[in-house]
Amino acid sequence: MAPKLPTSLAFLTSLLLALVVTTNAGGIAIYWGQNGNEGTLAETCATNNYDFVIIAFLPTFGNGQTPMINLAGHCDPFTNGCTHLSSDIKSCQAKGIKVLLSIGGGAGSYYLASAEDARQVATYLWNNFLGGSSSSRPLGDAVLDGIDFDIEGGTNQHWDDLARYLSGYSQKGNKVYLSAAPQCPFPDAWVGGALKTGLFDYVWVQFYNNPPCQYSSGNINNLENAWKQWTSDIPATEIFLGLPAAPAAAGSGFIPVDDLTSKVLPAIKGSNKYGGVMLWSKYYDDQTKYSSSIKSHV
Repeated sequence: MAPKLPTSLAFLTSLLLALVVTTNAGGIAIYWGQNGNEGTLAETCATNNYDFVIIAFLPTFGNGQTPMINLAGHCDPFTNGCTHLSSDIKSCQAKGIKVLLSIGGGAGSYYLASAEDARQVATYLWNNFLGGSSSSRPLGDAVLDGIDFDIEGGTNQHWDDLARYLSGYSQKGNKVYLSAAPQCPFPDAWVGGALKTGLFDYVWVQFYNNPPCQYSSGNINNLENAWKQWTSDIPATEIFLGLPAAPAAAGSGFIPVDDLTSKVLPAIKGSNKYGGVMLWSKYYDDQTKYSSSIKSHV
């Protein structure tokens, strides 16, 4: 009669492998909102490819300006035309997907003039997009999960104040998740100081349009060195590899699927802060099916 040990060992081995896979399993975050041809928010979440959907953008705020969202061809905020997104947001959240609003962006009119300005912007965001109340909520009554800082201009002042004020609202009930999308050169020129507060849950670092710290065909060194610096120096819960979902989505930095799954992800997934992959954007992901191709590897 054959001993049962090998069977037990096989079981233990498979259990350990399952644990390793589970430990390193990450999620995919996607930016949605800047192209009317990328499908609805509800359709985006129905793909089941994404764990986070970031609505882009609120590009006008601060310094006394009336805040205004811009969702490109999806809806017209000037006529209250974006309130119907509330049901989409709720359908995403019902699937366990976190939905955040991204403030800033590559083109916008935003900066914080003072700590008091930051407090006022935080109050506006709480009342109009989070758990507060307002008669003019641009996306209707749905309560978003948090705020994403995609700060690529203006000044680097008072983003830490904004993070503190927003984080303070977590004590009023639902946690307000904070995320940021810094560029990969370390420290980030705009939100580097804010990230040191330790208040950010998710940091999706843009490893594109920045040749000194991005992947170039066959060479992972620059990216890996930058990744190590980000994961060791930034007190965030999870750090994500931010990538373009198609070559056309960025000036440089696109990583072919095979290179990502065979070279890049194995090199970075060992970090205990590894959270997954962020993609810009849903429109480009539709063209390439990048998220579908990498999902099982992330």
